[in-house]
Amino acid sequence: MKGRILVINTGSTSTKIAFYDSREKLFEQNLTHSAEEVEKYESVMDQDVMRRDSITDFLSERGIALETIDIIMARGGLITPIRTGVYEVNHHMRESLIAGKEGVHACNLSALLADEIAEMVNEARQAKGISERCRAFIADPPMADEMLPEVKVGGLPELQRRTLFHALNSRAVVRRYARSVGKTNKDVTCIVAHMGGGSSVSLHRHGLVIDVNDSLGGDGPISPERAGSVPAFPLVEKCFSGKWTEAQIKKRLVGRGGAVAYFGTNDFRELTARAAAGDKEVETFIKGYCMSFSKYIAGLASVVCGKVDAIILTGGIAYSEMVVSDIREHVEFLAPVVVYPGENELESLAENGYGILSGEFEIKQYHSDHF
Repeated sequence: MKGRILVINTGSTSTKIAFYDSREKLFEQNLTHSAEEVEKYESVMDQDVMRRDSITDFLSERGIALETIDIIMARGGLITPIRTGVYEVNHHMRESLIAGKEGVHACNLSALLADEIAEMVNEARQAKGISERCRAFIADPPMADEMLPEVKVGGLPELQRRTLFHALNSRAVVRRYARSVGKTNKDVTCIVAHMGGGSSVSLHRHGLVIDVNDSLGGDGPISPERAGSVPAFPLVEKCFSGKWTEAQIKKRLVGRGGAVAYFGTNDFRELTARAAAGDKEVETFIKGYCMSFSKYIAGLASVVCGKVDAIILTGGIAYSEMVVSDIREHVEFLAPVVVYPGENELESLAENGYGILSGEFEIKQYHSDHF
C-alpha cells in the first residue's frame, strides 16, 4: 500500500514521531523537551507552537519535504467518550481538546499538532500545484466507549463506571491476533491486559470493546504508578483526616501508588530482579500485582459466559517472564494466553493510517453533539 504517513504521539516531556513510506518505517524519533523548556509554559496546551516547530524542524533536517506527506496520524486525546475507530480532526474535536472538559493531558496536543502541520502541508502542496489535500486523523482514543449498559452500572447512580484505557494498543493487538488465526477482529472475543505504567483490562467482542476499567480514574488492577481499586471506607477516612489535600489524594492513587508507594520505584525490571534475588517483600508484591490482573481477566470472562478465544498480555511489563508465567498459570484455564509485549503505539497509528488510505477503515466525524 503506497502512501507517506507522519505519526505523532505527544507525552509530558517528549514528542514521539515516526515516518512511513509504503508501510516501511523510514525513521522513528523521540523529540525530548527539557524541564527548563517545558517550565516556560503555564499549561501543556501552551506548548503547541514549540512542539510543532520541533517536528517540522526535524523533518527538514531529515530531508522530508512537507508536500510529500499524504496523511498525519495522531494519538487520541481526552475527548468526550466516543466509539472506537478513526476520526478526522475537525473544529469540534479541536474545541473539545483545547477546553479540556474531560481533562488536560499532553496527549491532547497530538491531534492539534497533526491538524496544524496538515495545514502547512496543504499550503506547500498548493504552492507546488498539488491538488490532493493532506488530512489529520486520530485512532482509538483512550476514552472510547462501547461498554454494555449493564456493565456501566455502579453501586451509586451518581458513580457510574466509565472507560479510559489503552484503546489504541489494545485494539491493535486484537487485530494482530485475529490475523494470526485467519480471522478479523469482528470474528474473535479477546481479553486484553495492558501492563505498563498504567494498567487496563478490556473485553473485545465483534470488534467492540464492551467492558473495560477506567485506568486513570482509580479503577482496575495495580500498576507500577497506580493504586488501582482500593477499599472505599479507608480511602474516605484518609480524605477527611485533614492530612491530605484533594490533589495529594489523587496523586497518591495515580502517580504515586502501586510499586511507587511500596518501594519508591516504577521500574518493574528492577523489582523483578530483586524478587529473583530473593527479596520476599518484592516477590509478594509482584504476586499481588499478577493476581490483581488475573482477577480482572477472570471477571471479564464472566461477561461473555467464559466464551473467550484468547487472553492477550501486552504493554512493557509483558516482557517479564516472571509476570507472564504467573498470570498464565492463573487464567489459562479460560483461554489460550498470547503475549505481544510492548506498546507499539506508533506502529498502531500507522496501521490505522494505511487502513484509511486503502479504504478499509470508515472515517468518522466528531460532532458537537458528542459534548
